[in-house]
Parts: sequence; structure tokens; C-alpha cells
Amino acid sequence: MTRRALGAALGSGVVLLDGGLATQLEAQGHDLGSALWSARLLADDPDAVLAAHAAFFAAGAQVATTASYQASFDGLAAAGFDRAETEELLRRSVALAARARDEAGGGPRWVAASVGPYGAARADGSEYRGDYGLGVDELRGWHRPRLEVLAATDADVLACETLPCLAEVEAVVAEVQRIGRPAWVSVTCAGGRTRAGEPAAEAFGLVRGVEEIVAVGVNCSDPDEAGALVAVAAGASGLPVVVYPNRGEAWDAVGRRWTGSAVFDAEAVPGWVTDGARLVGGCCRVRPEDIAALAAVLDADQEVVR
Repeated sequence: MTRRALGAALGSGVVLLDGGLATQLEAQGHDLGSALWSARLLADDPDAVLAAHAAFFAAGAQVATTASYQASFDGLAAAGFDRAETEELLRRSVALAARARDEAGGGPRWVAASVGPYGAARADGSEYRGDYGLGVDELRGWHRPRLEVLAATDADVLACETLPCLAEVEAVVAEVQRIGRPAWVSVTCAGGRTRAGEPAAEAFGLVRGVEEIVAVGVNCSDPDEAGALVAVAAGASGLPVVVYPNRGEAWDAVGRRWTGSAVFDAEAVPGWVTDGARLVGGCCRVRPEDIAALAAVLDADQEVVR
């Protein structure tokens, strides 16, 4: 089957994303307690990553988001991987997602190469604070090597996600423009603002007029807040909106655990679609059964791209 470009598909309906890859890997029995999180399994057990992607496709997801979120050059170097090995693991993350897509059959289906934030590589929870102390040029330099490797793969789109501050959004958007590959940009927010406390609308507005950006929105945020941010993102950017919240729990970086109650509700999603959401799914703690419930709701409304 010839795949339509993801950006073009968004003009004809909703595309269903997957959920929390690490959550599914843990459900499969893997310990992700290291600083590399799910990226460790790219080296240690790639078949486990393949199986996790397959579980989300079986649940109805149309996009596999790669296990490269925490796979950075400095993070992998600290774990003993050299530059060539890191490049191979990044390429492998895309190859595994593409294999799962092809084995799932049917369609349409796509692969999104995950580009996690600087804070993820630090493994200290700073992606939920945005207090990096780095400027735009420094963040551009940090993101550039990984973006270049992932852009050279067969991924359909770069998923620049969980960005907590204006500086990192600006840096990533500039690098995506330089590379010239399709991407979505997704910000993590709380209380209607970026995690660094800046206006969310300002973050979303940074992509306006950037032809490489196919969607902008929010991820790894409380689902009770996500809906309100869809309209903000649509208005500020003029683009389709991507929205994939977590289950409503909060990440304890010291204890390396999730706390609080889950509030993810598939029934809320049609309202997001009305406000401009065209890529919808889940982030941390969202399981295949949650994606199946979301698929059922969207199918009932005949919203999903076919």
C-alpha cells in the first residue's frame, strides 16, 4: 500500500496515536528503572519493543511512536555507547516501529520518530519544569545530532514532544526548518501554561507559518486540561492539533514512580475533535485498552481517517 503523507491525511479526519510505550513494556515484564528508560531495550531486547508497538496497533492505533524518546547521544554515552552505536539504536527504533506497522497490515498507518526533550536525557524530571538554564542556540546544538539521524530514516514524521518551555520549542522548530522534514510539536503544560510558566498560546504560536510543522499541541499533561488547550493551540497556530495526555497521574522523579489518580476518559475526545484535534492518543500510563476505547469512540463518530 502507498502511504499518504501524514500531514495530508489530517485534512480528511482524525489519526489515532498509540499510548505509553514504556507503560506497555513494563506490562510485558520489563524493568525500566534505568536513566535510559525504554531506550535501553533498543539494545537489550528489541523484540520487546516490537511487541509493544504491535499491541498498540492491535488496539487500533494508526501511528507507532518510536522508542527514541530517551535515546540521546549524551545519555547513551553515559551508559557506555559510542556515537556509532547510538546512531544505530536511533535507526533501529524507527526500523522496529516500521516492522510492526508492516506486520499489522491494513491501514493507513504511520511511524513517528520520537524526539524527546533535553530534560528527558537528564532523567531528573526537568522536562516537567523547563528549568534548563540553556538558551535557544545551546538547545539547538543539543537536539541537532539526534534530529539529523532520525530525519535520515524512513519515519513519516518527527514527533517533537514533551517540550516544557518556549526556548526548547523555538530551538526544535528552527532545527526542523533547517532539516526540512515533517514534524509535529507538542508541549507539556499545567494550568494552561508551559511547565516553565509561560503562556501556552505563545508556545503554540511559534510554529505559525512553518511549513514543515504538520500539527501542534500538547502531550503528557493532565487529560482534564488537555481539552481546553486544543482550542488555544488551534487558534494560536492555525494548524491541526495533536493531543495525547497521560492518564492524569504525576511523575515523581526522585522516587521514579507515578502518583495520583487516573482520569483518562475516551468519551471526552469527540469534544477535542470539534475544537481542532486531528491527532489524538495517549502518553504515559495510557495502555492499549485505553487506545481501544478511544478507537471505539472515534469509530462511532466516523471520525478516523480510512
